[in-house]
Amino acid sequence: MRIESHHKPENLSDRIALGFTKLLRFIADTFFKKKYGHRAVVLETVAAVPGMVGGMLLHLKSLRRIQDDKGWIKTLLDEAENERMHLMTFINIAKPNVLERFLIILAQFIFIILYLIIYLISPRTAHRIVGYFEEEAVISYSQYLDEIENGKIKNVKAPKVAIDYWNLPLNSTLKDVIKVIREDEAGHRDVNHSYANILSKKSDPNEEQLQN
Repeated sequence: MRIESHHKPENLSDRIALGFTKLLRFIADTFFKKKYGHRAVVLETVAAVPGMVGGMLLHLKSLRRIQDDKGWIKTLLDEAENERMHLMTFINIAKPNVLERFLIILAQFIFIILYLIIYLISPRTAHRIVGYFEEEAVISYSQYLDEIENGKIKNVKAPKVAIDYWNLPLNSTLKDVIKVIREDEAGHRDVNHSYANILSKKSDPNEEQLQN
């Protein structure tokens, strides 16, 4: 798995997804600048929404049509839980203030409604948006690592919640945590781009592996 990669837009749906993502990236960069820990607190709140929304809608679809979901529901719910644990980790690192806690509530309220509408209209676009979100997340965490390695951000001890969740060594640091979170985001990126491809009537890579 490549840590950094980019899916080149292939159609209008992809271009809309990328444009939406770049807009949110601009807002995040403007508001947080290089406060990576505080940025992560707010953005991981948003990142935990798509998997839960997609999993819920696919669960209901599977019930309505009495059809197997091919493992998509569990994958998306696992993604939502993983992103939630990212948030729990950064709560201990950044310690958000009152304003940031308000932004968490506001961002979640707005995004859950917006993403629900997008998924109902076009699941393909919804998954592509998440794929592009995760591309940006990987870039942000790489920049976060650079700041730590250059001594601009203190490489503090890893929170206990992170050590327990990722089974990290007891002497792990923030740098170790950022690395495993970045790998998580790269995995979510690849999964969601793959799901968008499948919904674009391209072959399912999981089914191809089973056939070979």
